[in-house]
Amino acid sequence: MAPKVLVSDKLSETAVQIFRDRGIDVDFEPNLGKDKDRLLEVIGQYDGLAIRSATKATEKLINAATNLKVIGRAGIGVDNVDLNAASKKGVIVMNTPFGNSITTAEHAVSMMMAVARQIPEASASTHAGKWEKSKFMGVELTSKTLGVIGAGNIGGIVCDRAIGLKMKVIAYDPFLSEERAAQLGVKKVELDELLERADFITLHVPLTDKTRNILSRENIAKTKKGVRIVNCARGGLIDEEALAEALKSGHVAGAALDVFAVEPATESPVFNLPNVVCTPHLGAATTEAQENVALQVAEQMSDYLLTGAVSNALNMPSVTAEEAMVMGPWIKLAEHLGAFIGQMTEEPIKAINILYDGVVSTMNLEALNCAAISGIMKASNPDVNMVSAPVIAKERGISLSKTTQEKSGVFDAYIKLTVVTDERERSIAGTVFSDGKPRFIQIKGINIDAEIGQHMLYTTNNDVPGIIGTLGQTMGENGVNIANFTLGRAAVGGEAIALLYVDDVISDPVLKKLCDTGLFKSVKPLEFDVA
Repeated sequence: MAPKVLVSDKLSETAVQIFRDRGIDVDFEPNLGKDKDRLLEVIGQYDGLAIRSATKATEKLINAATNLKVIGRAGIGVDNVDLNAASKKGVIVMNTPFGNSITTAEHAVSMMMAVARQIPEASASTHAGKWEKSKFMGVELTSKTLGVIGAGNIGGIVCDRAIGLKMKVIAYDPFLSEERAAQLGVKKVELDELLERADFITLHVPLTDKTRNILSRENIAKTKKGVRIVNCARGGLIDEEALAEALKSGHVAGAALDVFAVEPATESPVFNLPNVVCTPHLGAATTEAQENVALQVAEQMSDYLLTGAVSNALNMPSVTAEEAMVMGPWIKLAEHLGAFIGQMTEEPIKAINILYDGVVSTMNLEALNCAAISGIMKASNPDVNMVSAPVIAKERGISLSKTTQEKSGVFDAYIKLTVVTDERERSIAGTVFSDGKPRFIQIKGINIDAEIGQHMLYTTNNDVPGIIGTLGQTMGENGVNIANFTLGRAAVGGEAIALLYVDDVISDPVLKKLCDTGLFKSVKPLEFDVA
């Protein structure tokens, strides 16, 4: 059955057609996002939800979305999506961070020019029939120092455009490497130096606990007298009260704001102050940008629903369509390894350690980590998936570590998963054969070669005669057909294990018969999702 997507905001018809062309059943109801009650009634029918900013994907809506797998936000901001609720429910949240980058960067440069030359006020004055040429004395951008706070995608474009205007560009960004700074042609500085040196300051960072009020009263006081400030990123990055005071005192010569702490902004301390340019969050408001982000979100959601490819997800590692094809068997193996450990472990898990050996160590390890954790967590919560499992593990205080190494054994690659509890460590390793089928190759340090089936039986015992006969006879007498039988032992007469792949679920009476023989230390039925 084809996946079903609801478009509840105003996306372009071209974007909607992308879903149809990809074979996805799509309902285009661009005004539904504003009707919370009706949206809540119908959301359970859909695998995907495509939105802009009007639809509010609240915890209540997400919990009602029983089939939902992905939310696609056409645009960069996901303030209208409860990301934590989506992650717990296992719903991937995607955005389109690059579709409006050029538009937003151009708006920032336009705002900088407007405040440098007081264009809005001069335009209003001229429209009023005045000719106040001497009143609007501006400043040139050439040779001025531009301080860019946040030199990521949009900030990097602003740097490029500013250099083209012959400005000197300095940038503050904790994640900006010296190599990237050199590539951009900017000088990387600390925030205090930027504040002291910049003639213009432009912000291009997300709103987080660390960036909130990054231009605080204290930091605005550190700026160069006569500085002009531009914010086309997010409201809340600037203390608007402090900015208004600095504008009134003349310490800040001008400001250009496209975003505000409260939006829609019907009032602000900076409104109606001289040389303050304000626009209603127009950063991404061009025909090209709106079309680009709509097309991108349709393609991204279609890719995920049809191929498993994950792009620009905010709560899961991205996996390209090519990676999904190559990594599919390895992701399945990681899930199986986790499922084995999860079903075998009854006490609380303290730590998960994953070793990647050989060619698998060069793959998308974050995705493989998520698959392994998901396999573990499903033993106690069947509803978890690769999105929700890491969130649950973190909430439980489980630490995760991974190690990579070059090929070290007979296999080209393998994954070894170890969990640590207060009572023991438990480990299992597996690989993917050339036929694309995952196999278990080691349990508790004992080498084996076990095909993985839906219904399995795991036993531990001392290495004594009669184990194979007892298992075979008991299964046969009770109508349980054995598809595959694997044995392994640590040493002659030492600890031994058996792993049986059987055709049907093994009943409790059969398990009791095996336990009653006294030959086995443990008898554990296992179930694996091999679909």
